[in-house]
Amino acid sequence: MMARRLPLLLSAFLGLAAAPAGAQTTLRIALSLPVSTLDPVQSTAATVRNHGFFIYDQLFALDSKGVARPQMVGSHTVSDDRMTWRFTLRDGLAFHDGAPVRAADAVASIRRWAQRDVVGRALAAATGAMEVVDDKTFEIRLSRSFGLVLEALARPTGSALFVMPERVANTPAATAITDTTGSGPFIFRGAEWRAGDRAVYARNPAYRPRDEAPDGLAGGKVVGVERVEWLAMPDPAVAVNALANGEIDFLEQPPPDLIPTLERNRAVRVAPVNPVGSMAWLRLNHTQPPFNDPRARQALLYLVNQKDVLEGMGIRAAEQVPYCPSYFMCGTPLETAAGARGLREPDVERARALLREAGYDGRPVVFLNATDNGLNNASTLVMTEAFKRAGLNMDVQAMDWGTLTARRNRREPQAQGGWNLFVTIANVLDAENPLSNLYLASSCDAAPAGWPCDEELERLRLAWAQEGDPAKRRTLLDAVHARAYEVLPYINAGQFRANAAWRGNLTGIRPTTVPVFWGVTKG
Repeated sequence: MMARRLPLLLSAFLGLAAAPAGAQTTLRIALSLPVSTLDPVQSTAATVRNHGFFIYDQLFALDSKGVARPQMVGSHTVSDDRMTWRFTLRDGLAFHDGAPVRAADAVASIRRWAQRDVVGRALAAATGAMEVVDDKTFEIRLSRSFGLVLEALARPTGSALFVMPERVANTPAATAITDTTGSGPFIFRGAEWRAGDRAVYARNPAYRPRDEAPDGLAGGKVVGVERVEWLAMPDPAVAVNALANGEIDFLEQPPPDLIPTLERNRAVRVAPVNPVGSMAWLRLNHTQPPFNDPRARQALLYLVNQKDVLEGMGIRAAEQVPYCPSYFMCGTPLETAAGARGLREPDVERARALLREAGYDGRPVVFLNATDNGLNNASTLVMTEAFKRAGLNMDVQAMDWGTLTARRNRREPQAQGGWNLFVTIANVLDAENPLSNLYLASSCDAAPAGWPCDEELERLRLAWAQEGDPAKRRTLLDAVHARAYEVLPYINAGQFRANAAWRGNLTGIRPTTVPVFWGVTKG
C-alpha cells in the first residue's frame, strides 16, 4: 500500500511547491476520473464537463429543481407567440484575458455547440435566425415551435453549453480547441496540466458573481479558495486513505465497500451530492454484428439483472434502486415504465432464442472495460458473466477511461479495433428528458458513439420537445419510452445513490449533481 501511495504523496508535495507565492487556500479534489481532454464541445465525457464548469460560465443554469435561471443573461424577453427571444447580457462580464464578454461571443458559442450536441441540433433546426443586436444583446427567432429554449441555453451535460470568446468559438466543431480562455469563476493553469494526472485552477479575481444565493448550478458563484488541484487517484484505497489523512479534501466517488470506514472517521463527512442518484448504462454499437440486429439487442434485456449489477458494484442495499426501467431515471417527474421488459429475473432461454433468430454465429463480442473506474469495471464484469450464460463469446478488453472515450468513436469491425459494448455511469442531468438524454438520440451517423438509427424514435423525441400541452406531452413521453425499448439505444443496468466524501473543515458542499466548487470554503 505504501509503495503505491508514494508517487501520489510526492505529486501532492510537488503541487504544494508549485503553488503561486501568496496562495492562501488550496482545495485538493479527486473526482471519479481525471481530465484528459479540454474541449467541452468535442467531448461528451463527464470529466470535460466538470472541467468546463470551473473555467466557463453559462447563459442560463439549472437550479436545484431543474428550472433554467439566468446566469450570464441579465434580462430576456419573449414574444407572445414564443417565437422571438431576446437576451441581454448582465453587466461586468469579462473573459480571463480582460476582454468584455459580448453578444457575438454568445452567438458564436451557441453555433459551435449546436453542431455537436443533441439539444443544440434540435434548437438549431427550429431556429430561423440568430443575430447580434448590439454588444450585449442577441436574438433568436424560431421558425417552428420549440418548447425548451431556456433549457437548451442551460444545457449542463452531454456537450454542455459554455460561452467562449468568439475567436475560440469560431474553431470548427470537429477541431479541438487549444485556447481555454473562459469567463468563469476559475482560471485554468495550462502550464501545470498533466493530462490524466492533474489539473490546476486558480480563483478568477475579476469574476463578478450574481447577487443570488447559489442554488443547484445557478445563482452566485462566489469562490472561497485560491486554488483547486484536481488530482488523479486511480487506486480507490489510496484515495480513501488520502482523504482520511487530509492529503486531499474531497473524493467524488469513494468505493462503496470503503464508505463504512470513512463514516467512522470523525474528520470526514459522507453524503450524496447527487440527490436522484446515478445509473449504469450499457451502450450498444448498432452498426456492428451481432447488435446491429434488434433481436440480439433485445436478448440482453433478459440477461441483465439490475440488482445483480448493483450488488456486484458493491452498492449498499439502502442506496440501491433494485429495479428501475425508466430511461429518465426513477424518482423524477418523467419516470415511466411504458414498454419496459426484462432487467429483473433473467430468462436465459429466451435470450438464447433471440440470439438464434438474430443469426448470432459465435463471433467475439468486444466489451470495452474502463478498469480505472471501480463502478464501470464491476458492472462490466457482472454483465459479462451473464452474457456468457446465453452463449455470447465475450472479449473483455481492459483500458483506462481516457482510452475508452477515444476507442468508442471507432466504427471499424471488431477485428480492426471496433467494439460492441461499453458501460458509462450517468446522472439525472444526462437522462433528464426525451430530448436532452444524449444516448437516447437515434439519429444515425449524427448520434453519439454507438450510432443508433431510428426515424420513429427521433420523430417522437422532437414531437415531445415541440408540444406545449402537458397532457399531450405526457402521452408523447410514454410513446418515446415504449419506442426506446424497441430500439434499445442503451440498456439501463441499475440505478443507485452515490455518496461523496469530504473533510469536515469544508463548508458549502451542496447537492449539485455536477461537482462544482464555488461557494466552498476550507477552514
